[in-house]
Amino acid sequence: MKKISLLGATGSIGTQTLDIIREHPGEFGLVALSSGKNIELTRKIIHEFQPELVSVQTSNDYNTLKAEFPSVKFTYGDDGLIEAAVYKKADILVNAVLGSVGLNPTLQAIESGKTIAIANKETLVTAGHLVMEAAARNHVSLLPVDSEHSAIFQALQGEREKNIERLILTASGGSFRDRSREELEDVTVEEALNHPNWSMGAKITIDSATMMNKGLEVIEAHWLFQMPYEKIDVLLHKESIIHSMVEFHDSSIIAQLGTPDMRVPIQFALTYPDRLPLPSGNRLNLAQVGKLHFQEMDLERFRCLQFAYSAGKQGGTMPTVLNAANEAAVAAFLEGKIRFLQIEDLIEKALSTHQTMEHPSLAVIQEVDKETRQYVRSLL
Repeated sequence: MKKISLLGATGSIGTQTLDIIREHPGEFGLVALSSGKNIELTRKIIHEFQPELVSVQTSNDYNTLKAEFPSVKFTYGDDGLIEAAVYKKADILVNAVLGSVGLNPTLQAIESGKTIAIANKETLVTAGHLVMEAAARNHVSLLPVDSEHSAIFQALQGEREKNIERLILTASGGSFRDRSREELEDVTVEEALNHPNWSMGAKITIDSATMMNKGLEVIEAHWLFQMPYEKIDVLLHKESIIHSMVEFHDSSIIAQLGTPDMRVPIQFALTYPDRLPLPSGNRLNLAQVGKLHFQEMDLERFRCLQFAYSAGKQGGTMPTVLNAANEAAVAAFLEGKIRFLQIEDLIEKALSTHQTMEHPSLAVIQEVDKETRQYVRSLL
């Protein structure tokens, strides 16, 4: 049995990871977890899965749950997140927390020798050089959970890096893929959260609508597969059936296909190099689908994708600024403080005012992250 520590257990990826554990009780056990503000769901998870260690956000929740579950060890805050990440009985860390808060726990888990199933793309975006260096030094595997990166990972099994021509990430286009920029001036939060294909958390759904999610995935792919940005393309594919592709220099293209279901890449990361059945999954029937549609990405229409390519190529602290500015701007949009297109404006201002620092340490990254958020909030 593989023992799992799950960061972000009450979020979208976290709850779908619990579905996998629930379907295969003889294969996986949940020994540690972290949760956010949803304490009622945390209670249900503790009752069902009986973890040994639980980390929560606040001391109030810590005291409340500790009194309710005396046999469980509780912790809280940033230190608690790290304690759950490095829990000694866990074999695999599933990092499904949202945002750059997942960076330090991932680095600590790598140093402790854990296999990392990574759904927290911000970790690689903000500090890819530190994460990959630590993984190599500690001989730790980073297994992608994002559907696009899992697709590429699966397509590369048994292949040689020297034969790769390019990686092709597919993008659904998000909630507003059929609207012009002029039609985006007054869109509402509710409209932005109505994704046509995937069931995701609020922040990721907004990122999908701006195409920042795909931009972050481009940077993540650069680090995971050690591929230059010039060899990473994005293709608009509305059906989300082909999750990504790899083109080789003999002109062959290998794609990974399936219905939009995040449990598939989650389960593959947990079972790799093996596979298990997914009885509750929907089988892909291409005859029923009938047609698949593709078109080139318009970087003028989706400016956040252009920002990500530019920040990734500049490197250093620029991707940290990109991510921090985006998180702050999306939070402001979700709170009704700015309009949808102002997300791009705030990110652009943050990027244009920043002077890149090369090869930043963790302390520098954390400081730049903090300063960028403060700068964006000052513009509201």
